[in-house]
Amino acid sequence: MDIQYRPAGWTDLEEITSLAGQAVREMNRQGIDQWDELYPNREDFEQDIRRGQMTVGIAKGRVIVIYTLNGECEPEYEEAEWKYPDRPCRILHRLCVNPSFQKLGIARQTMEYMEREAAAQGVLAIRLDVFSQNPYALKLYRNCGFEKVGTVRWRKGLFYLMEKYLV
Repeated sequence: MDIQYRPAGWTDLEEITSLAGQAVREMNRQGIDQWDELYPNREDFEQDIRRGQMTVGIAKGRVIVIYTLNGECEPEYEEAEWKYPDRPCRILHRLCVNPSFQKLGIARQTMEYMEREAAAQGVLAIRLDVFSQNPYALKLYRNCGFEKVGTVRWRKGLFYLMEKYLV
């Protein structure tokens, strides 16, 4: 699918918030208790936009995928055994595909785009945390070459810390 990626803007906020709400309902339907009304919320998206850290993917005139890539992480990330602890890295947050466009390879295509863009900016590693009870996200990240380097327990349960070296 032809997706045009660009920085998220304020005019995208309602569509981004709606997309996330749809994703929460779909995850709940599938028994994946990962996201809810507390996270991610509108304030998270506003902060991502304000800081210029969120990217939207547009296809068929709609926002079909979002993600945030930055250098910010929770203190628990320090507990991981990163393979490349001193390399320039970015943290992936809130990757979300509109449920109407899921199972079409959009997340994989977006990961490939994000990795190319990050590498072009001199980023050598991408890190993320993934909910241990989300089989779709686990499969995506493993298939994209991410390796588990630690675990952390947050409000929703066990999360895996993962890393991929880009170069």
